[in-house]
Amino acid sequence: MRRAALCSAGFTLLEVLVALAIVAIGLGAAVRASIQVTSGADALKARTLAVWVAENRLTEHAARRDWPAPGSAQGDVGQGGIAFTWRETVGTTAEPEFRRIEIAVAAASQPGYVLARLTGVLAMPRDK
Repeated sequence: MRRAALCSAGFTLLEVLVALAIVAIGLGAAVRASIQVTSGADALKARTLAVWVAENRLTEHAARRDWPAPGSAQGDVGQGGIAFTWRETVGTTAEPEFRRIEIAVAAASQPGYVLARLTGVLAMPRDK
């Protein structure tokens, strides 16, 4: 009787392996979820900074009281440690005293993938 009690006191090797397999699956799912959260945060940061780049371009035009000619322009700028490429397209409107300006911003490493797009209107400065 004493011998039977001694044998049932612990876990079998099979039970331990099953428990380890369950823990491994759970940890794998947790690692995958944390990687997705991290990459989502990086994408959100890049998009937020790209919006700031576009807003800065439009605000620069307004602050300098620019009256850009219709056409396109592009350039590079850094924001928050990330290099961006911006492209502006200036067009006329039905009202001759206003210009429509569209600014598209992409990461310099992926210039074909637009992260932010901003469209605004510039009024003709009174001294022009």
